[in-house]
Amino acid sequence: MQNRRKFIQQVAAATAFTGLGGMSIMSCSKPVTKRITVLHTNDVHSQIDPLPSNHYKYPGLGGFARRASIIEKIRKENLNTILLDAGDIFQGTPYFNYYGGEIEFKLMSKLKYDVATLGNHDFDNGIDGLFGQLPNATFDFVSANYDFTNTVLDNYVKPYKILMKDGIKIGVFGLGIKLAGLVNKDLYKETKYLDPIEIAQDMSKELKEEQKCDLIICLSHIGYEYKAEHDMVSDVKLAQKTKDIDLIIGGHTHTLLPKPTVLDNAVGEKVLINQCGKSGVYMGQVDFYFDALGNKTSLGRSIEV
Repeated sequence: MQNRRKFIQQVAAATAFTGLGGMSIMSCSKPVTKRITVLHTNDVHSQIDPLPSNHYKYPGLGGFARRASIIEKIRKENLNTILLDAGDIFQGTPYFNYYGGEIEFKLMSKLKYDVATLGNHDFDNGIDGLFGQLPNATFDFVSANYDFTNTVLDNYVKPYKILMKDGIKIGVFGLGIKLAGLVNKDLYKETKYLDPIEIAQDMSKELKEEQKCDLIICLSHIGYEYKAEHDMVSDVKLAQKTKDIDLIIGGHTHTLLPKPTVLDNAVGEKVLINQCGKSGVYMGQVDFYFDALGNKTSLGRSIEV
């Protein structure tokens, strides 16, 4: 309980503006005309109900009903709100064992998620099981570094999705972790894994230069950071080795950040990384503010559900 209070205090303190794209914090004095709110979850792992009251760390927290109330309140405050998920929607409670993902997708649809990417556990009922649940999802799935050619998901999972809010063009692309070694080959079948950093460079270039997006978001399920000896691709490495990505929404490592990490990208511009633990106990919120000249600043936090 003491750790949770400390975290909440950290979150409360995490309400300072973060400059993006080389923009000075002081430039907030310019007239702000538009605000885009990005709400996000990751690694919910079929946690439909709140955690039990005797949970060792988060007694009674989480659950779709509580999240729905928070989302509704924030949407009323700002109509220009999008809702995203960074994967591992499936696996973790009997709801998945009995219903195979139907409940998760139907509830996410009721909450009006806009876009999600795929985590390794979303293949736990096989690629056919995942495909069979897609009719229950009214939102789109994106994954740019999984090549689904010769699988049932080909043409159903796109590399990216473009959303429009108040004239702001938002490009959202997805990245997944290497499935070999994590998931049985029989479950993901002919799915091919492509290098996340190379693909992210291609995606950000297309979204920025060809699609003319004002805001570029990566939905990542590759993990926040690993020890140096593992030499694995992570969100931190991704941020540092690419450009034009404004926000990386992470998953897989269940990392709980009180506020977004801010790093310099390959050309010295700021990029945010955020991730919100697991089981839907926290939800991320990042607000982007666009002034009349198109410059943007951000404000990020984690919300206890």
